[in-house]
Amino acid sequence: MITLDGISLNLDKLWQIACGEKVAISSEAMEKVKASRAIVEKLIEEDRVVYGITTGFGHLCNTRINRKDLERLQTNLIRSHATGVGDPFDRESVRAMIAVRINSLLHGVSGVRPLVINTLVDLLNHDIVPFVPQQGSVGCSGDLAPLSHIMLVLMGEGEILTGDCCHSAPSLPALEKAGIKPVQLHAKEGLALINGTSVMTGVLALTLHRALHISRSADIIASMTLEMVKGSTKPFDPEFIRLRPYPGMAQVAANVLACVADSEVRDSHIGCSRVQDAYSLRCIPQVHGATRENLNHLVDQVTIELNAVTDNPIILSGDKIISGGHFHGQPMAFAADYLGIVVAELANISERRIDRLLNPLINETKPFLSVDPGVNSGLMIIQYTAASLVSENKVLAHPASVDSIPTSAYQEDHVSMGTIAARKAGKILEHATQVLAIEWVSAAQAYEFVKPLKLGKGTDVAYKLLRQHVAALEEDRVLAPDLRTARDLLWQNKLTERVGQTVTLV
Repeated sequence: MITLDGISLNLDKLWQIACGEKVAISSEAMEKVKASRAIVEKLIEEDRVVYGITTGFGHLCNTRINRKDLERLQTNLIRSHATGVGDPFDRESVRAMIAVRINSLLHGVSGVRPLVINTLVDLLNHDIVPFVPQQGSVGCSGDLAPLSHIMLVLMGEGEILTGDCCHSAPSLPALEKAGIKPVQLHAKEGLALINGTSVMTGVLALTLHRALHISRSADIIASMTLEMVKGSTKPFDPEFIRLRPYPGMAQVAANVLACVADSEVRDSHIGCSRVQDAYSLRCIPQVHGATRENLNHLVDQVTIELNAVTDNPIILSGDKIISGGHFHGQPMAFAADYLGIVVAELANISERRIDRLLNPLINETKPFLSVDPGVNSGLMIIQYTAASLVSENKVLAHPASVDSIPTSAYQEDHVSMGTIAARKAGKILEHATQVLAIEWVSAAQAYEFVKPLKLGKGTDVAYKLLRQHVAALEEDRVLAPDLRTARDLLWQNKLTERVGQTVTLV
């Protein structure tokens, strides 16, 4: 069980929660929540005018709400803002969103009752996952539409995911079965629940967590390709790498050398006449390393947001209530766009290595790694697939964060589009993972022409793992299932885990 306290959530903890781990709440944090709620109650008792508590929202901020209508105001807010469209987010992403929202509320400046937070915890711990459409947020004033779909379930309304992520059911029967009582929202609570960046942050955090593992898989796969095309390991020499002292570059170079250690394939061409390799081989430390550097930077940025308050207005004390802009998603919008770009480059360089493995104009084996070329096409068309995915990534890598459309009658006149950026980053990572899987399949097929020379310590493990699930190509067959299988192994982090048991990966 993971304890949330508002200040110590990180990528690993969020990943565990997303995958089903239960949560608890820090008692110290809950005391701050109670104190904040007491201030809200006092404001209502004093009939003070405070945005979002006794006024309307957005352009309606100057509309005073009667005391008798305060609960109705919050309920109507959730219902009216649940306007999402499109396919739903997956279960893991929605669980991450809920955890991030809880963590923000635990700072005790949002004015919600402990009951509200405890009921959100109950949703996680009973694995009741709201059906949340992916489209509809402009990434400012919080992720209003998607968060509203989550909070509908809190109220006993809306839908939840059932079975796979394509089916839904009414939420109330699931709540009743779990013994969870629907919440009647009180003053301020509806706004506190949906005015934040929890959707874009949850989606981005999970994508970043997975990207860190995929980047290590990329190093392993690139090592196999380097062996198969008889590339030199001199550009990975530690003394050489230290001359440009980026930690990420050193990590990548170390991973490659560890993977090809004791390789008979590498030893077979030492002293050959080739002067230097193509950039897609020689510059693996520089390109993969740059991705690694920036992924590490993004960990810092996203961790800040995981433990931030993104509500509005903020209740610092009974006399200090600030209506500001912490709900604005620009920090995460930039981070998500950046993540998409650095991950896309892993696919770009991978596709070039795929070509070097398959291209009969430059490789030293049979055309397209076919045992019987001509009557068989071999792996010819999987390079087309890789090229297609890489090209699509280039379109998706266009930043969403440079766009803005005014909303709410110009009151909300600059928005971040951060949720679009986070969704795009996730799609780019999916594509990059599939391209790397294609390179893995290609490099393994190339080894069939190099046997019986032994592979390196790490690359041998990588080859054997793939062959447990994907047979060598001797006669043309439908390759789509093989590509999907290889992709799934990478997506589930099986390659890094397995190779990491034999060699040290950093």
